[in-house]
Amino acid sequence: MLKNIVAPSILSADFSKLGQEIKDIEKAGADWIHVDVMDGHFVPNITVGPAVVRSIRPVTKLTLDVHLMIKSPEKYIESFAKAGSDIITFHSEIEEDPKEVIRLIKYYKKKAGISIKPGTDIGSIEKILPMVDMVLVMTVEPGFGGQSFMSGCLPKIENLRRIFKKDIEIDGGINEENSRDCRSSGANALVAGSFVFGAKDYSIAIKKLRGGV
Repeated sequence: MLKNIVAPSILSADFSKLGQEIKDIEKAGADWIHVDVMDGHFVPNITVGPAVVRSIRPVTKLTLDVHLMIKSPEKYIESFAKAGSDIITFHSEIEEDPKEVIRLIKYYKKKAGISIKPGTDIGSIEKILPMVDMVLVMTVEPGFGGQSFMSGCLPKIENLRRIFKKDIEIDGGINEENSRDCRSSGANALVAGSFVFGAKDYSIAIKKLRGGV
């Protein structure tokens, strides 16, 4: 049985005290640390790079779940792998052959994830599912935090779960209410940014996402 995972996204953390924020969410019960990487080309925003991953690696023993929303991920796999990433996820909508990117991630002995945007059909990744360790289903358009959850993505999660038995991660507008629907649809890993880091008590927010409060 797959573990229920909560992966707070540091995109919503206070970067002036990022190390402490990560320690706090680890103490509060987080399972993974989700790192959103944006390049200003694949998505209309710029966030962090390998240097940030390298700087937070000594701060936590939790899994560093790195989500590459970038145009040419193959150019940066080595840097993110050596910086300390545990899972490297990239988007199926890139121009390069996803199989080659997956092989590169595996070469560096990291777990490989494939992500799809809300408008991307599962059929487009079905042939490469045996190669990956995780599928990340976006429930908002990638690029910015704080967007509203797109409930129309739930049937996609259900269909994916029928054919994929490994981790299914959901990212975008996740809160206490829709987290139940995501889990019921078959997702076992939930990314949440503002819901966790915007809470007064991180541990309560994380418990709510697990359905435990």
